[in-house]
Amino acid sequence: MNDDVFFDQARDVLAACRAKGLLVATAESCTGGLVAGALTAIPGSSDVVDRGFVTYSNEAKAQMLGVSPALIARDGAVSESVSFAMAEGAVNHSRADVAVSTTGIAGPGGGTVTKPVGLVHFAAWSRQGPRLHVERRFGDLSRSEIRKRSVEQALELLMNLVGEIKIVG
Repeated sequence: MNDDVFFDQARDVLAACRAKGLLVATAESCTGGLVAGALTAIPGSSDVVDRGFVTYSNEAKAQMLGVSPALIARDGAVSESVSFAMAEGAVNHSRADVAVSTTGIAGPGGGTVTKPVGLVHFAAWSRQGPRLHVERRFGDLSRSEIRKRSVEQALELLMNLVGEIKIVG
């Protein structure tokens, strides 16, 4: 995947965070670090990006982000609740003020009737309060296309979250 594909979107997210003095973390499963990669492809991003967590396995989600194994067992790794727990965990296990998470089924296998290939949950979490979630069903696309669209959605959600944060002072 070409980093330039996300350049404008990532640049805008970084500028919005920089303007509000916010640090960012990512918590990624199905995107495998592509969101962090898009952000860090921008020169100067180190003043905004704190870290990225690639938590592909359920064990990694629990160990690195503090996601409850009971929550994963109850709702599944690909769920709204786990996406929120991942984003919250990224904030709580970093210096970041905001985080975005991705968890989904990029395929080509792994889907079920209730959780088909192309289902991705996104969450954005802020220490200041706003919390956002998006569920996308990208459908029967290639693994690469699902991951690409997931990066775009994650950056859009992060931008929306940053837009909702009111800086007092």
